[in-house]
Amino acid sequence: LIALAAAPHHMGSTGLFDEPLAIAVQGLGPRQPVTLRASLRDETGELFQACARYQAGHDGELDLAHCPALPGGSFCGLEPMGLLWALQPQKPFWYMVKKDMQRPILLQLEVFDGHGDPPGRLLAQAQHERAFLRDGVRRVPVRDGRIRGTLFLPPGEDPFPGIIDIHGYTGGGLFEHRASLLANHGFATLALAYYRYEDLPQEPTEIHLEYFEEALNYMLQHPQVGGPGVGLLGYSKGADLCLAMAAFLKNITAVVSLNGSMAITIVPLCYKDKTIPVLAIDEQRVKVIDSNILDLSDILMSPFQAPGNQSLIPIEKAEAQLLFIVGQDDHFLKSDYYATEVCKLLQAQGKENFQILSYPGTGHCIDPPFFPLYPIGNHPILRKRAVMGGELGAHSKAQLHAWPQIQAFFHKYLNDN
Repeated sequence: LIALAAAPHHMGSTGLFDEPLAIAVQGLGPRQPVTLRASLRDETGELFQACARYQAGHDGELDLAHCPALPGGSFCGLEPMGLLWALQPQKPFWYMVKKDMQRPILLQLEVFDGHGDPPGRLLAQAQHERAFLRDGVRRVPVRDGRIRGTLFLPPGEDPFPGIIDIHGYTGGGLFEHRASLLANHGFATLALAYYRYEDLPQEPTEIHLEYFEEALNYMLQHPQVGGPGVGLLGYSKGADLCLAMAAFLKNITAVVSLNGSMAITIVPLCYKDKTIPVLAIDEQRVKVIDSNILDLSDILMSPFQAPGNQSLIPIEKAEAQLLFIVGQDDHFLKSDYYATEVCKLLQAQGKENFQILSYPGTGHCIDPPFFPLYPIGNHPILRKRAVMGGELGAHSKAQLHAWPQIQAFFHKYLNDN
């Protein structure tokens, strides 16, 4: 009898989407060659798959924690989590859609005989649920004043460190995947929408910081959010909004920027009587790669010299601790360069409230662990398909490494109560 087992590393816990999985096969023939395949479907029904070739041990056992994958599959070498991080869409340029956090993703694992393509006879299979909410985590829709979003609260009645999570300018709506997973790790996290969601503006011509100030006050006044300040987590355009909040608003203790530009892009930012204009683009610098895919990594003017510096966020005003997480292969923004330059400016002013985590081979779309690499997407300014960057192995490992770093950073600077 051939048995395939997949268990979360923390025995007794639910299998959470961002947690590792121990995968092993028993009952194979000595040194038997096999192919393992992982599959899942997202909420739109799109299929993601990864496969790898292995050889069982002399005892007919195969444990991915100790056995390297052989060449010819989605990855090779000793990669215990390879079947998770190497998942790729069968439909090109597809992002894994996850909107309903209360429904786990079903991971299908299969073992096939031999190393053929297509694979040989199916020998064993198993299914494993990958949940986004730990038991007891509460999902609370927020319709408070103007703000629209979802608050995720960890189990229990204690005040928890609070985080506001702001997504990029990628079609609008509400993205809850980071916030739900952070709540599993003990953070009261508000996933905040800011356009094209419910009654929020469809196509804003300007963004008002007062909206985000309202969200900040909502968190500061919430009985289950501990003080004295709140953390901010922003991706892409959301990172710039978080940095602007830290520059202009009080009671922000820690900010994590995922591939931000350090300047105002796409839509001008207004606060009280001040407007920060958008960073200009130079369409002459557009590069066309193959089949009408663009490389727009050079189109933004520099925010560190005139006239682009009028769009630079005055980050030196921020009292929060700042963590810049950047991909060295980001083709949407020169985020590595931007973070380095901003930290030079802060250092020149005697500030020490910053750190950079810079990852080689890592593109623009940095997600929690095991989200499939999304290397080509729609550019929010030119609205055309463009390279986001990232090499499968390096990008996936950066997501794995950065996620606990983000949590440790927030735990360190928010746990003051």
